[in-house]
Amino acid sequence: MAAEREIAAEDSIKVVCRFRPLNDSEEKAGSKFVVKFPSGNDDNCISISGKVYLFDKVFKPNATQEKVYNEAAKSIVLDVLAGYNGTIFAYGQTSSGKTHTMEGVIGDPAKQGIIPRIVNDIFNHIYAMEENLEFHIKVSYFEIYMDKIRDLLDVSKVNLSVHEDKNRVPFVKGATERFVSSPEEVFEVIEEGKSNRHIAVTNMNEHSSRSHSVFLINVKQENLENQKKLSGKLYLVDLAGSEKVSKTGAEGTVLDEAKNINKSLSALGNVISALADGNKTHIPYRDSKLTRILQESLGGNARTTIVICCSPASFNESETKSTLDFGKRAKTVKNVVSVNEELTAEEWKRRYEKEKEKVARLKGKVEKLEEELSRWRSGETVKIEEQVNLAEPVEPVTPVAPEEPVENDSLGPVPATPAGLMIGSLNNEERKKLEDERERLYQQLDEKDEEINQQSQYLEKIKEQMMEQEELIACTRRDYETLQGEMNRIQQENESAKEEVKEVLQALEELAVNYDQKSQEVDSKNKEVEQLSEELMQKQASLNSTASELQQLRDMSTHQKKRITEMLANLLKDLNEIGVAIGGENTDMKLTADTTNSGKLEEEFTVARLYINKMKSEVKNLAQRCQGLESSQMDTNKKVSEYEKELGECRLLISQHEARMKSLQESMREAENKKRTLEENVDALREECAKLKAAEQVSAATIEEKKEATQLRVALEEQMDQLRDAHQKQVGTLRDEISEKQQLINELKDLNQKLTLAQQQLQADYEKLKQDEAEKSNKLQELILTNERREQARKDLKGLEDTVAKELQTLHNLRKLFVQDLQARIKKSVSAEDNEDDGGSLAQKQKISFLENNLDQLTKVHKQLVRDNADLRCELPKLEKRLRATMERVKALETALKDAKEGAMRDRKRYQYEVDRIKEAVRQKNLARRGPSAQIAKPIRAGQQHHGLAGGPGIRPGLVSPIGRIISEEQTKQRKPISVGGNRDES
Repeated sequence: MAAEREIAAEDSIKVVCRFRPLNDSEEKAGSKFVVKFPSGNDDNCISISGKVYLFDKVFKPNATQEKVYNEAAKSIVLDVLAGYNGTIFAYGQTSSGKTHTMEGVIGDPAKQGIIPRIVNDIFNHIYAMEENLEFHIKVSYFEIYMDKIRDLLDVSKVNLSVHEDKNRVPFVKGATERFVSSPEEVFEVIEEGKSNRHIAVTNMNEHSSRSHSVFLINVKQENLENQKKLSGKLYLVDLAGSEKVSKTGAEGTVLDEAKNINKSLSALGNVISALADGNKTHIPYRDSKLTRILQESLGGNARTTIVICCSPASFNESETKSTLDFGKRAKTVKNVVSVNEELTAEEWKRRYEKEKEKVARLKGKVEKLEEELSRWRSGETVKIEEQVNLAEPVEPVTPVAPEEPVENDSLGPVPATPAGLMIGSLNNEERKKLEDERERLYQQLDEKDEEINQQSQYLEKIKEQMMEQEELIACTRRDYETLQGEMNRIQQENESAKEEVKEVLQALEELAVNYDQKSQEVDSKNKEVEQLSEELMQKQASLNSTASELQQLRDMSTHQKKRITEMLANLLKDLNEIGVAIGGENTDMKLTADTTNSGKLEEEFTVARLYINKMKSEVKNLAQRCQGLESSQMDTNKKVSEYEKELGECRLLISQHEARMKSLQESMREAENKKRTLEENVDALREECAKLKAAEQVSAATIEEKKEATQLRVALEEQMDQLRDAHQKQVGTLRDEISEKQQLINELKDLNQKLTLAQQQLQADYEKLKQDEAEKSNKLQELILTNERREQARKDLKGLEDTVAKELQTLHNLRKLFVQDLQARIKKSVSAEDNEDDGGSLAQKQKISFLENNLDQLTKVHKQLVRDNADLRCELPKLEKRLRATMERVKALETALKDAKEGAMRDRKRYQYEVDRIKEAVRQKNLARRGPSAQIAKPIRAGQQHHGLAGGPGIRPGLVSPIGRIISEEQTKQRKPISVGGNRDES
């Protein structure tokens, strides 16, 4: 690839810092700009509260979106197209400008963020590449909401899981993948996903992201000349901001979202801290779905850029410091990057040959070292010139072996030997001994190597234990220092506690003096309490006397209650009899509560009994009428059953006569067939006669012959006469049979007509009986309705009974009060205290007047309730009619609304079709202008609509190369099999 570059295998995470300007709320609150930028061209450091932070780049509040993109993200485009993985994500507190940095305003050249710019850059670089490169680009868009992965391109997928592929690389299983071939299609996918993303309004941000969004771009390329395949993944992550509930004012669901956001961000911070601390062996990637997805981006195979977004306001100073500390830790993390390349067979072969040559060189060096070692072991001194220089590369040694017979080939290839030994001068036994010795030496060397490895591993373990012991010693020292400080603090607290005890003792002495004074005051108060208790006993005795009087009054009231309950029991019995007799006429019976003595009340009870007796008689009459109607209905039912039986018999007779008519018609058909056969025979005989006459004319006119002819003719005429007579007889008999059959048919027709008339008459009688039965059923329904009305009247009578009972209770209370008043007057007249008597009588008069007023008011309220009840019963049918009309209107409006919705859907589909057609025309026009260049193949996925050109699934982007090629759909399917499950592509 022309854009291929040499990138180091170990690469640090790139961290850039961006500060936003003060917003309106911060300016109104009086927040200050607490961040200091260094003067000059040094734009990679920042100072806050006297502490300096160093990053790869620092952007001031006036930095443009284009400058941020060029400095932070533009280099990753070439890395992804060269086969490397890349990640860009924004980190910071809420309302710090993360979404503005990553997305911005799509479509605005000045305000669009990193994602739209990087999409345009990817396609522009592809258009400028060689024509023999084919690209497959697919995108995914999902969010992590409430620690659940939710697909933004298919809202039905709400809890996706993270799996690992065969190379132990995490991926989101089941995420929707869209193949794209232009920036416009990518922007459509982004807009679709943004519409499904969770946002909310808080005190700090009107459009606060409530989830972490991940936009994944997967670029696969293939060189059509040498079949070299590269793939790169680009993760564009917009993290939700960390929140303080005291500042955002989150409640309910927003509060739960804030808890999950802070939890996942703390897990991300733990992963960064563990990676920054090189001593830790476990990295907690699995603590959160976010860190699990970004596992390759943090310490793995990816070029990662972190954009930390901060607020310069003094109101958010603590959050800004924690964000800068996060970036400082992340800058120390190192990733191990490598090209994602799928090697061809030739490339594997080339690498294999290279490794084979390296092994041969190493073998040659080992052979020379073995030779030198054998010389040293034999006691020979090796000169410096003859010693092997380990720094210099040694050429591979080719073993020199003599040509041997074919049967010795089974021994395998001859191993390389030192240069000082001559193999050709040795016999087979010596060669075997040497080989055995060499194998033994090799085994000893292997054993020594294993011992060395074990010792080195043991040494490593000891070093680790020493490091752990040093850490434990350091921890114990720290603990000792903390305990020493704690002991000093406790001693100081002990001394201060002693001083406080002295002060408490002085206070206790003062309290003892005050206690003596208070005890004297308590004695005086006890005396006063005893005097009050005596007075209370006197009041209690007077209260007991009044209670006895009250008990007497209650006994009198119970007597009155018994009498009233007896009267009400009689009334209830009558009402129950009415209920048994199934109601009466709805007569207006009203009991007025204006009575003040028992005489009038009894008169009204008698009136009520008269009304009830009258209703009893009417109900009995109605019951008798119902019994009469039921008996008449039974009679009519019996008659109907008899008529139905007669009708069934008539139908049987009709069916029998119809069967007879069918049999007679068949016999007539048989007679007709016989007649036709006879006529055919007569015609045949006539033809024979004609033939014979002709033969007679043709024959010779000799006398003998004439005589024979005359004789023959006479014989024939006789035969003909006989046949004619027989035929006439047969025809006569047939005609007689036909006339008899015709007479029988006429008789059957008459009988059938009579039976039809009888059937019609029975049908008319049946219809009449049916009508009578319907009329009687209607009458029965009317009687049932009247019965229901009477049941309603009975219920109304029960309500009236309750009202009467309440009013009788009120009247009884009034009578009781009146009796009490009389008794009080009698007692007070006997007593000699005139003043008290006058005062009591005045109080009783006031009570009576008050009760009379209450009784009048209750009577008026009762009458008003009765009138309102009657008015409501009158208005109820009108309201029901109005309700039915309203329901019909609602149904009509619902049908009209449904029709309008269907019309709107049709119009929308038509409009969408026109928009798609116009887009397709514009896309074809733009592609025609670009000319041939590198090809972006867009395969057709199962169940997905294809938006490519009419000529095939590939497009021709760019204006550089003069020649291009459009890949057919069949070639794309053969060359790029795509897994439908959405897990990964096997390119």
